[in-house]
Amino acid sequence: SISPVLKGVDCIGIAQTGTGKTLAFLLPLIHELSQKQGQALILAPTRELAQQIQEVCRWFEKSLGMTSTVVVGGASMGRQVSDLRRNPRIIVATPGRMIDHLNRKNVQLKELKFLVFDEADRMFDMGFAPQIKEILAYIPKADHRQTLLFSATMPEAIARLITEHMREPIRVEVSTPGSTAKDVQQEIIIIDREHRKNALLELIEGVKNPVIIFTRTKHQAKSLTRWLRQKNFGAEELHGNLSQGQRKRSMAAIHSKKSNILVATDIAARGIDIDNVELVVNFELPDQAEDYVHRIGRTGRAGKKGKAVSIVLSDQGDQIKEIQELIEIQIKQAHLERSPSAILKYGGGKKRGGGRGRSRAGRSGGYHGKGNSHHRSRSRKNRRSGGRGGGGNRSRGNRS
Repeated sequence: SISPVLKGVDCIGIAQTGTGKTLAFLLPLIHELSQKQGQALILAPTRELAQQIQEVCRWFEKSLGMTSTVVVGGASMGRQVSDLRRNPRIIVATPGRMIDHLNRKNVQLKELKFLVFDEADRMFDMGFAPQIKEILAYIPKADHRQTLLFSATMPEAIARLITEHMREPIRVEVSTPGSTAKDVQQEIIIIDREHRKNALLELIEGVKNPVIIFTRTKHQAKSLTRWLRQKNFGAEELHGNLSQGQRKRSMAAIHSKKSNILVATDIAARGIDIDNVELVVNFELPDQAEDYVHRIGRTGRAGKKGKAVSIVLSDQGDQIKEIQELIEIQIKQAHLERSPSAILKYGGGKKRGGGRGRSRAGRSGGYHGKGNSHHRSRSRKNRRSGGRGGGGNRSRGNRS
């Protein structure tokens, strides 16, 4: 993707998690900004991902004089206003807080040259789309800016919406959308609900390197963290009910190895980079099959080995089937010594809440665009569309 970005082409980049998408857009962007005037706005769905992107920007500040700032909810507005008045060349932001500053006229983006969406499929889902539309009203039109979008998953319905805001974008894929890293060993444990916590204990006993445990709700993340601490595990929680300071302290405890277990909702599923994550556990399956790909991508990053285990309840056959159809892998079933396995049931199981109302249409593979022969991907069989239905839950797009 670096070559077309340097040529001024709008780009949609698809690659597995942990393969370096951040540098794929930052390197050419910073190079171009070092040669000419203008600003870049990088939008990310979570505070943690925005802060992580800005940390990478800082690598280049001394050598290239490339000033940057991060604008996220839960942090001091006054300090952000002060930073924005210094006219940073790169602004990394979550949508809600960026709108706050734009509405208050704390920042002008008339000279914007680059607009980047990291985790682009989430940025254009039913929750964030209205906020993105509001931001677009403040910045130069598509013909006067370069727009870049990167993600590991890209449902076709979202891709169609995205291209409305771009200039004849090319699509670069180094892996087909929804594919998982080959260095992640995937397993499922099929169990009845009453044995789920015991199964979790068996999975994490003796694991010394970082472990990430994903839950579906904030309440479950909080209560599970408390329970693990009662069992003498060093556990931290990460979810939307925490203040910015609490979220920072949780991440700092993991990075410093004070604790080795992070219990999190899907705000940790995308982009968060923790060194040497040995195990990812899906204590609860995600609402959306695509989020499974992002969750397990927290391990097996940058060529390292990793393991992801999903605890599947006996009535969740349809959910795990949907995940397996997305990743085109039959996930191996594993058995535990002290937790009895159950039989998986299909059809008529409990419905998942929190659907975002988006459709997971067939994902087309291959390179689409201007025909540069060096951008290719594997051919992919045609996929059958699968509407997801459900009312669009706007809570995903809260002001991060």
